[in-house]
Amino acid sequence: MRLRSSGTEAATGARFGVASMVAPLRRVAMRRPGRATLEADPALWHYAAALEPDRLLRQYNAFAQRVAEAGAEVEWIGGTADDVDDGLADSIFTFDASFMTPGGAILLRPGKAMRQPEVALHEALYARIGVPVIGAIAPPGATEGGDLLWIDERTLAVGRSFRTNQAGIDQLRAILAPLGIELRAFDLPMWKGSAACLHLLSLISPLDRDLALVYPRLLPVAFHGLMREHGIHCLDVDDEEFEASGGLNVNVLATAPRRGLAIDGFPRTAALMRDAGCDLTLFAADALCLPCEGGPTCLTLPILRDHPLPSTETGP
Repeated sequence: MRLRSSGTEAATGARFGVASMVAPLRRVAMRRPGRATLEADPALWHYAAALEPDRLLRQYNAFAQRVAEAGAEVEWIGGTADDVDDGLADSIFTFDASFMTPGGAILLRPGKAMRQPEVALHEALYARIGVPVIGAIAPPGATEGGDLLWIDERTLAVGRSFRTNQAGIDQLRAILAPLGIELRAFDLPMWKGSAACLHLLSLISPLDRDLALVYPRLLPVAFHGLMREHGIHCLDVDDEEFEASGGLNVNVLATAPRRGLAIDGFPRTAALMRDAGCDLTLFAADALCLPCEGGPTCLTLPILRDHPLPSTETGP
């Protein structure tokens, strides 16, 4: 583990800082699919199906436009070219290799070994845009952003999984302690085994401070109890759409309280959120997200969200 001073920039917080999953999204890091992604071997990268490069790229560009239209400034990792061929097929899923806090960024260390070189891309981005790095996970620690979830501005939940181990959790706790942030860890189920990707955020997407979309069958009991302690009401998705989507119907990017981007094609899940007062923008992702098993949250790395706001509703 490396601890770093956040410097004077961290004190201002004008261009970075995140302590919520749902406060208005103002600045985000993304990476366009390059040759490494468009020509990826599905068997090597454990993708669910062969990729259709042209359709994938069109759907990605449309998704990026939706993110910008929601009010977020996009910072491009590795530039804006579409022909990058560095072998990092998963690097379009920018949420996993680093994590933003109120004091600056933490460089993570993905548990999927093929993804570990992505961390250098994130470190270069932060140096370029002037965001301080306050720490880094070192071997034997492993931590992926998909296992990290803000419960409130002082409480961060982490899933102990095939991608995030105890050594990584211990290092993360030490980095966060000076910020006054409590880390709460929960064991995830084995599900489909180590080759599959089951993150904590595979099972839940916060929609507001008091509302979340969840797949209840795989949720850790203690984690569900923590949400109840914090007054978070759960909208339970059904088995059929969860299985049909590979779990991605649960993956919703909140761009503001009760406002977000979700994958099209799962009408019962969308109706569940809309009935709870959520304003959704649906986007086509059958060539982008479903084969690669990563949703809108995975495709974006929040750099700046507004200070956490009170709930927009008193109940669901």
